[in-house]
Amino acid sequence: MMDIPLTLTALIERAEKYFSKKEVISRTHGGLHRLNYGKIGRRTRALASALEKLGVKKGDRVGTFAWNHHRHLEAYFAIPCMGAVLHTINIRLSVEHLIYIINHAENKILLIDPDLLPIIEKIREQIPTVQAFIVMADENASIESSLEPLYSYEKLVGDGDESYEFTSDIEENDPAGMCFTSATTGKPKGVVYSHRGIVLHSMALSMADTAGISESDIAMPVVPMFHVNAWGLPFVATWLGTTQVLPGPMVTPKLLAELIETHKITIAAGVPTIWIGLLHELENGEYDTSSLRYVLCGGAAAPKSVIHAFESKFGIPFIHAYGMTETTPLATLSRLKSYQRDLPEEEKLAIKAKQGIVAPGLEIKVINENGEVKPDGKEMGELLIRGPWIANEYYKDERTEDAFQDGWLHTGDVVTIDEEGFIHIIDRTKDLIKSGGEWISSVELENALMAHEAVFEAAVVSVPHPKWQERPVACVVLKEGKSLTKEEIIAFLKPQFVSWWLPDDVIFLKEIPKTSVGKFLKRQLQEQLKEHLTTQ
Repeated sequence: MMDIPLTLTALIERAEKYFSKKEVISRTHGGLHRLNYGKIGRRTRALASALEKLGVKKGDRVGTFAWNHHRHLEAYFAIPCMGAVLHTINIRLSVEHLIYIINHAENKILLIDPDLLPIIEKIREQIPTVQAFIVMADENASIESSLEPLYSYEKLVGDGDESYEFTSDIEENDPAGMCFTSATTGKPKGVVYSHRGIVLHSMALSMADTAGISESDIAMPVVPMFHVNAWGLPFVATWLGTTQVLPGPMVTPKLLAELIETHKITIAAGVPTIWIGLLHELENGEYDTSSLRYVLCGGAAAPKSVIHAFESKFGIPFIHAYGMTETTPLATLSRLKSYQRDLPEEEKLAIKAKQGIVAPGLEIKVINENGEVKPDGKEMGELLIRGPWIANEYYKDERTEDAFQDGWLHTGDVVTIDEEGFIHIIDRTKDLIKSGGEWISSVELENALMAHEAVFEAAVVSVPHPKWQERPVACVVLKEGKSLTKEEIIAFLKPQFVSWWLPDDVIFLKEIPKTSVGKFLKRQLQEQLKEHLTTQ
């Protein structure tokens, strides 16, 4: 067979050649922009030429600090297609972590959205490797900043060479991008993605039995472009000529509902907190969401009640997926097998609430202290993954040794696997609650709590106990206008769990703290709630 390297240049070149009339609809602070792939391609080449003039060379890391919009999409291809490395920086990280990852990656240039300039201005003196800053503002926007040297993105693109030839000196195993995990404890860990890994991951996303993305779709990645490359959607959508709707800054549930209705979105992707918020908006407003083929949910386990509401109330298919920064991220996806489609609704919902079967091209196994677990849907163990788009190390990090062993990624997620191959995440290893020597799943309790009609969000954390070692405490946010007591919540849970699983206390909050990518920040909750533990 021909030895043709798998590189990102092929993806953008295909979009330019065959889908030049297809659109990218981009929302920025200045409004809505419509650009076709022909123009996106020319602007991408111009950006690459401008970066080269600024001294960017093969292997240099170029950081982006931006929302989901067309300029960020252009950087997605311009940087790796000139041989450099795209480093998408999480805009919601703490100052300490921002300084750490920019320095650890040794970013040479930063591309920054205008509203995010103040964040970088505050740390300018602590990121010495950065030699230039590019502000990704609209053409006529007035920008003032203390950052130097500061360049206008639009001026660089306007002065750049639209016919710039992407470098042919790229091997498929060369680095194309990098992301850092959003650490809740310790420093973020860097993961480097190869051209080959991203291309193969894009192929996997286009398969009918995974995400099934195609040219005819209108795809909206709500998941940020700084979060594992928006789960790879910008890469595969560009390759296939899929219409993209990039929702831009400060996204709200109302905005999402309006974008879905206005642009006839067929595929949208985001974490559970996004869909919980959208569900609340749909229940309180009138929106046409009939165009949606499905919403894709990952990043954390979605409550069964949310899946049921999307499908039964609004006719929106809900697809559960699982992945990590280390897996590029698609690893498993939950779709009913053909012979499961005639099962009773409750059984089908139970399958959809699982994280699904492994994507074609990858391998998984589940192990505990006794070896590989039985595929009975009951025995628990840690999920291990390997495959051609799975990382094999962290970037210059000694923690590689713990996570990558014997050719497998040890995920740290505790799961069961059933006889059909569907995995079900029980919890993160660190979030399991050990009470009296027995394990309690915080995820199972959270899903049950969020099935209550008055509950908007719920998180369950462990707090120390003098007798039982740890006990669960539930933190609950109620829906607007709803009321509920601790006793009513415990009574709601009682029929579903053995007595020792029931939370020792229920704390009502206005908001649950979240990580930079929308997951519940349980470590912070634990610190806040230790004093509330009821001991007996």
